Amino acid sequence: MKVRDIMTTEVVTLKVDEELSLASDIMTLARIRHLPIVEGDRLAGIISQRDLFKASLDSVMGYDYGQARDHLKTVTIKEVMIEKVITIGPDTQIHEAGQILIEKKIGCLPVIQGNALLGMVTETDILQFYVSRHQKEIAGDPG
Repeated sequence: MKVRDIMTTEVVTLKVDEELSLASDIMTLARIRHLPIVEGDRLAGIISQRDLFKASLDSVMGYDYGQARDHLKTVTIKEVMIEKVITIGPDTQIHEAGQILIEKKIGCLPVIQGNALLGMVTETDILQFYVSRHQKEIAGDPG
C-alpha cells in the first residue's frame, strides 16, 4: 500500500509570518504535534511541539502562563520553524515512509506532489495501519 492510502489530507497549515502563540494554541486545541508552514502555495517549513517548547523555554523560565503566552506573541513562526523538511510523494510505499521516520528520528512526513502539500503521514498513521492489518490477519480476513 501507498502513503496516499493512509495520509491525513485535512491538514492545518500556518504562514511564516504568523505569531508563535497561534501555533501553540492550534497545537493545544487540536491535539496535534506538527504544523506545516506555508509561504504562498509552497511548503516553507514545519514546526513541532518540540520546536515550540525549545523556542519558549529559555525566555519564559519563571513566567506564569500569561507572561509565557505574551512572549510567544512576539516571535514569528519563521524564527523557529525547521526549513529543511524531509518530504515524500503520495506513491511512496508505507514501509518506506516508516523507515524514513525511524532513520531520521522524526514524527511526520509532509506528502508533496510538485510544490503542493497533499497531506501528512505520521508515525501514528503508520502504526495504526500495521495494527489494523495485524488484527485482520488474526481474524482471518485477508483484506
